Amino acid sequence: MSDPGKAGDLLAQIPTDAAKGLPPVHLWNPAFCGDIDMRIARDGGWFYMGTPIGRPAMVRLFSTIIRRDGDDYFLVTPVEKVGIRVDDAPFVAVSLQVTGEGEAQVLHFTTNVEDRVTAGAEHPLRFALDEQTEEPSPYVRVRSNLEALIHRNQFYQLVELAVPREIDGRVWLGVWSAGVFFPIAPQPE
Repeated sequence: MSDPGKAGDLLAQIPTDAAKGLPPVHLWNPAFCGDIDMRIARDGGWFYMGTPIGRPAMVRLFSTIIRRDGDDYFLVTPVEKVGIRVDDAPFVAVSLQVTGEGEAQVLHFTTNVEDRVTAGAEHPLRFALDEQTEEPSPYVRVRSNLEALIHRNQFYQLVELAVPREIDGRVWLGVWSAGVFFPIAPQPE
């Protein structure tokens, strides 16, 4: 679907109490209405019909109705479900605050759409390695099965916080948060 009014139609369907919290998109199962020309770039930028969505409040509102089913992303309202493209992850973690030290350390992330999460069992960190470039891509789960790509600056902060820990006879560098150790990479020999 490439109807220019489609994005506005979706916004009109979001329940008005959505501003008080996240809408229960996991409970909504409307019919699939097709794909719209909306894309979330790897850097967290949102585009509609090839044009950047420049209003942060609109991006934030759309971000509250995103859902991932399998490998596909959708914007979901009580009456409509439309497919969108996501280049990598729908969010970017743009801020990291650290409290405590050692095993008592807690990592607090803020995303580009103002979600705040504390890394731990409920919001685990994941480190993927690109097989071709061997460049790491760090992620934190934000909600349900939606992740934020951790911005390079915050990843460097994580690397500075990394400590060694033996796991299954191998020493890994990783970080602690909320009592959970997240391995980043094997310690160099």
